[in-house]
Amino acid sequence: MIRHTVAFRLRHREGSSEETAFLAAAKVLAAIPGVQKFEQLRQVSPKNDYRFGFSMEFADQAAYSGYNDHPDHVAFVRDRWVPEVAAFTEIDYVPL
Repeated sequence: MIRHTVAFRLRHREGSSEETAFLAAAKVLAAIPGVQKFEQLRQVSPKNDYRFGFSMEFADQAAYSGYNDHPDHVAFVRDRWVPEVAAFTEIDYVPL
């Protein structure tokens, strides 16, 4: 199992319609084959300035690779992520 996580900050003002639209558009990622336990999260710790997180799981590397190469993921990254995300960090975990 691989848990793919990303913490990020948007270029949009907090609570704006643009922020809401981005989060709604990101739900397309949950429908990509192989994605399990997709979550959108609001970051609440004062220890960093990221505001949101996405988390999802994949059964194995093949499922994760399929997600990365899927046209819906590629389009989301190109059309929404790159122009709208100000900063992010990505962490992928496997169980110990």
